Amino acid sequence: MRGPVIKNIHESMGGRNSVSRMRIAVISDIHSNLEALQAVLARIEDSKADEIVCLGDIVGYNANPNECIDILRQKKVTCIIGNHDACAAGLEEPDNFNPLARRAVLWTREQLTGENKAFLADLPREQRLDHMFFFHGSIHDTDRYILYKEDAEDNFRLLTGLPGSPRVGFFGHTHVRLALSYYMGAIAVELVPELHLASWKKYLINPGSVGQPRDGDPRAAFLLYDSAEDRIAFHHVEYDIRACQDKIIRAGLPPRLAERLASGW
Repeated sequence: MRGPVIKNIHESMGGRNSVSRMRIAVISDIHSNLEALQAVLARIEDSKADEIVCLGDIVGYNANPNECIDILRQKKVTCIIGNHDACAAGLEEPDNFNPLARRAVLWTREQLTGENKAFLADLPREQRLDHMFFFHGSIHDTDRYILYKEDAEDNFRLLTGLPGSPRVGFFGHTHVRLALSYYMGAIAVELVPELHLASWKKYLINPGSVGQPRDGDPRAAFLLYDSAEDRIAFHHVEYDIRACQDKIIRAGLPPRLAERLASGW
């Protein structure tokens, strides 16, 4: 994969060197769902967030790849690359994708403008901001999932070993909202809609998916991090699922991609 591996978000924030009083919105796995992205961004705007970070997979599955990229570029959203983004940009081939994902990402590759392909290709795999680390699948592996205890243990170990030992890792890829904490060798699942971060713990946190949730809730998902209060709040937003489904069918993409949006699986 070409492009920078790790980028410091300070570079895209005009050199700000502290997040002591910031509200950061974290989104992931938009997957070309324009209606969901617009709904989420409207809610984020109402929240007065200072910065938006996208954890990758801007494209794939749904029917508006260029429109979603254009909006993120216009709003100067800080983005990292996901595995679908890398394949759509031609950096990799979808050899390990399931048939639905493979068909959609190859369709996406054909639809993307040259400018938007270049935008995806230039995205870093990871971003760093003070005590936070942002990545797509697993640390140093865009296409690996954090699904099992062993995956979490590996990523907490990697998080601890990074320069400065970041306290919070934000990741996507699974399309499932999740918060894991780590202290003295023990991993706990934090099943709360709002999470106050303890200074003595490390965290791995997934905001869920904007454009294709897989946790049984079809609403678009994202999170807000209030650095002054050291608090994470998970959010879900209703959007026009039918409009997105109709576009998928009209584009000739697999009907199953439209059907799954209504169930959140």
